[in-house]
Amino acid sequence: MIMLDDEYFMKQALIEAHKAANQGEVPIGAIIVWQNQIIARAYNQTETLNDVTAHAEMLAITAAASTLGGKYLTECTIYVTVEPCVMCAGALSWAQIGRIVYATPDEKRGFRKFAPNALHPKTQLLSGLLETECATLMKQFFQTKR
Repeated sequence: MIMLDDEYFMKQALIEAHKAANQGEVPIGAIIVWQNQIIARAYNQTETLNDVTAHAEMLAITAAASTLGGKYLTECTIYVTVEPCVMCAGALSWAQIGRIVYATPDEKRGFRKFAPNALHPKTQLLSGLLETECATLMKQFFQTKR
């Protein structure tokens, strides 16, 4: 079995972010990996679903829990293109996600600004992977909206 690395998985999350952008959604993508396999893929769909909770992370958590048949994701890693918001960090904490890898910080709405202790105590955190690519996508998206 080939072991895939963090960069490979973050690139997969970035593919999801591009899907969001193509639909006029804020371009954030997420994937959840368990035992070196992608078990959930999602991107922001708040506009499409008229649902403020339809963030990439929330949709990915639901899909992963369904795939695994349980609500806890202790052995999983979520890869997300932008730092999770407080809502998503809370949900990831309740799911007891094992690891969070995100690309670029969210200076305005990221959980680290408002709720730095929101994550489960055992959750590992890694940031900055493919930061430039993910930040550029966000900047380009919002430039077209203004």
